[in-house]
Amino acid sequence: MKNVYIYIAEGFEEIEALAPADILRRAGAQVTLVSITDSLTVKGARNVSIICDTVIDRSMPLPDMIILPGGYPGYENLAKSEYVEEIIKLMLDQNRFVAAICAAPAAVLGAKGFLKNSCAVCYPGMEDSLNCKEICADGVCSDGNIITAKSAAYAIEFSLELTQLLFDMQTRRNVADQIVYNG
Repeated sequence: MKNVYIYIAEGFEEIEALAPADILRRAGAQVTLVSITDSLTVKGARNVSIICDTVIDRSMPLPDMIILPGGYPGYENLAKSEYVEEIIKLMLDQNRFVAAICAAPAAVLGAKGFLKNSCAVCYPGMEDSLNCKEICADGVCSDGNIITAKSAAYAIEFSLELTQLLFDMQTRRNVADQIVYNG
């Protein structure tokens, strides 16, 4: 079974965290919502509180994919986390998938130098912080094992791209059909 961790920080963008959780669970992935606080309950940018599956723990095994949602101040809180930076490095060193959406590609991945050899996209106006090889024109950008997306508007497309990368095109189509997605 494919394992995915979605890192949840105070002020996360709800759609950007929960759309991938929903879509990837429909595809058959084991998705774990990981609070980067010491509480299971985390409040999002729109004041929606969710109960995560676990709190951050250095003893957790590496998953197949991690996802970093944006949202304010969620992306800032992710960027401040030494553990999140450590796990990104470990994931990339082992050629595992690292996905980020909205402001997270710039504020977390780009600001820490993880995108220097990649094409990427982020929330409009934050491109200078991407520090990447090339800025993609598309709303969702896959470059090797790094996947980025522009904003909450692309949360479903982003999630389906992650599904295709973890599984295959047929699984992506099946999930898209389940949710009547025609994009």
